[in-house]
Amino acid sequence: MEVKSLATRVIMVRHGESTFNVEGRVQGHLDKSSLTEKGLADARRVGQALTDISFDAIYCSPLQRAGQTAAAIQQEIGAGSAPQIQVLEGLIEIGLPLWEGLLFEKVKSDFPEQYQCWNQAPEQLCMELSGPNGSQSFYPVPALYEQAQNLWQQILPQHVDQTILLVGHSGINRALLSTALGLTPDRYQRLQQANCNISILNFPDGLKQKPQLEALNVTDHLGLPIPNWWRHYRGLRLILVRHGETDWNRRGQFQGQIDVPLNDNGRQQGQQAAEFLKETPIDFAISSSLARPKETAELILNNHPQVSLDLSDPLWEISHGTWEGCLESEIEDQYPGELERWRTMPEKVQMPEGENLQQVWDRAIAAWDEIVATALRTGKPEQTGLVVAHDAINKVVLCHVAGLGPEHFWCFKQGNGAVSVIDFDAEGKPILQAMNITSHLGGVLDRTAAGAL
Repeated sequence: MEVKSLATRVIMVRHGESTFNVEGRVQGHLDKSSLTEKGLADARRVGQALTDISFDAIYCSPLQRAGQTAAAIQQEIGAGSAPQIQVLEGLIEIGLPLWEGLLFEKVKSDFPEQYQCWNQAPEQLCMELSGPNGSQSFYPVPALYEQAQNLWQQILPQHVDQTILLVGHSGINRALLSTALGLTPDRYQRLQQANCNISILNFPDGLKQKPQLEALNVTDHLGLPIPNWWRHYRGLRLILVRHGETDWNRRGQFQGQIDVPLNDNGRQQGQQAAEFLKETPIDFAISSSLARPKETAELILNNHPQVSLDLSDPLWEISHGTWEGCLESEIEDQYPGELERWRTMPEKVQMPEGENLQQVWDRAIAAWDEIVATALRTGKPEQTGLVVAHDAINKVVLCHVAGLGPEHFWCFKQGNGAVSVIDFDAEGKPILQAMNITSHLGGVLDRTAAGAL
């Protein structure tokens, strides 16, 4: 069944594994790297995963590794029916002129201070370039963010209410995601992009409104349910899951802190999440103490019987106050205009006899930080925790992890039974590894019930 876009939907793919990826070399603008056999096979798998989506345009970077990936995807989705591939200079990878072609290990040994800056303060990385007019200071990451902003301004007006495919690189894809969401260059290393991953952004009104990140770094179509650990660093990983569907989710009824149980579809989603995470080691598990996330967590832990489930009241859903039990039409009748404010300015809404977003933020982040701190205090070199909560709680956590405030609450989609992955580096800083994976529920696009109810 063809899936139509209700906004401008941008599906982003990083090129497949390249020869330089395998060799551990910096690529940047260099065009000496091509796809490996695995990279080409993975590109075909991307195309197979996208066959039920109708594209209005396909764009790719001018570098051959991206072009080969785009061609393989186009072939799988139907070369006769798919749009022609257009090369877009704005999709070229980040320029790292002093490092390109070098092994990462050599960069690490020959440019130790710059390499440390690249990882810890990427916006400050500076390369002194020689030219006919003398030396020039070049800041690769800020330049890439400007490139990304220009690209959005170029292509979004051309594709109102259309679906487009962008095939690029790790760096430019991160910058595109970041500039769309409002992330600054210092957060460059906090969003991950695996080879041949699928990420999805929805723009309701071009650049006039905040976009929604529907999915980030999905790799299930490659036989990898969740992406590999961040840069081979195996430390703390938290798997964040939203509870399965309830009858109130299905009807569009605000439930908040009313203890509504899962419906049959919600239990099936919990079982699908359990199967999806079956081979993922889990060392500890925490859930909101309300019935719907608790049952979802228990279904997942059926495959991990050695793990006990801890319950947390601070992870309860937002209290909608007098909105709870109501449909949107009933809320609009009683509180004209408040639903629209909730959708557009959530940080300014006080739920009548309920909570505001800052109150939810304070308790959710305190609970999240305590989960992280407790795990890190164990001193275990490698551990994975499961956290099962609610739509609003998960959105708040994802904003916090990415470095965004409450005004960006709606930027992250959380489907029923969806899986997100947060890794922590050696300094305890979070990396958003993957977000809102729903492929185990029936495809790349999130088809679950509406959220934040």
